[in-house]
Formats: sequence, C-alpha cells, structure tokens
Amino acid sequence: MARKAFTVDEANALVPTLREVFRGIGYYKSRIRERGRKIEVLNLLWADDITDSANPDHDDFAAHKSAITNDVGEIERLVREEIIPRGIRFPAGGIETGLVDFPTTYEGRWVYLCWQNGEPELLYWHETDTGFPGRNRLTDEQKKSMGRQDDPEQIDDSALDF
Repeated sequence: MARKAFTVDEANALVPTLREVFRGIGYYKSRIRERGRKIEVLNLLWADDITDSANPDHDDFAAHKSAITNDVGEIERLVREEIIPRGIRFPAGGIETGLVDFPTTYEGRWVYLCWQNGEPELLYWHETDTGFPGRNRLTDEQKKSMGRQDDPEQIDDSALDF
C-alpha cells in the first residue's frame, strides 16, 4: 500500500487540529492522574480489602477505576479517530510528549516531518531511523520540495514503521 507523502503546508494545516487533540489528551491524562491518586489513598487505607464489595469505600474505588478505564478509552478514541486515519504517526512516547511524525519524501527516500505540541508550526524533520534526537531544522528549500518532488509509489516504504 502506498503511503501519503505530506507536504510541509499539508502538515502545517493539521497543526490546529493536533493542538486540539493534544488538549483533549491532556484533559483525560489529568483526570486519570487525579483518579489514580484517589485510588492510591484508598489502597493505603484499605490495602486488598478495598476490593471487597462490603468495604465502605469499595464503590468509590470501583467508580474511580471505571472512570480511568473510560478516560483511557477516550484517549484511544482521539488517536484512532483524529490521528491514525490522517496518516500521522506517533513515535514511541509520542502521546506522552505530544510528538507526531508526518511521512514525507525527500531526495528519493522516506523521511518524517516532526512536530511537537507547543511548536508554532512544522520546524523539523528526521530520517526514519533517527527519531527525535536526529531532528534537523527545515530549510526554506526543503519546505518547498518535501512531499512534492518524489513519487511515493516509486519509493520503498519498508523504512516506515507504521
């Protein structure tokens, strides 16, 4: 299956959407942390007895666990509905760090345009095997050529890891 090669302009057009997605992810992550702290307190108070349905705090414990499950589901939904269908990639730790990669072509090979939540626009790119530490600042010439000069169907996409 041929991959979409994003141009810098196409990737930048998605930055506002990505900001909203990461805002949603951040909201659910904060709820998960807060509920996790409440579960820790209940575990400290009751240890394994908290799982006993006769325990006076069991219902709160179960409600917190259920809410965490729901919030994790909401994060997964955001990723599944707003990121993956667009052909955007989360590198390892991307959800935690707000980092995404856009596959693109450059000088006859696949590379990634790299954006991190908080950056004003796409400013970096990296080879498919270097990740975040290998980020290079986009030059004006690269901005004009990435995703435009190569035919993605003619480039081996086995280096892409999604």
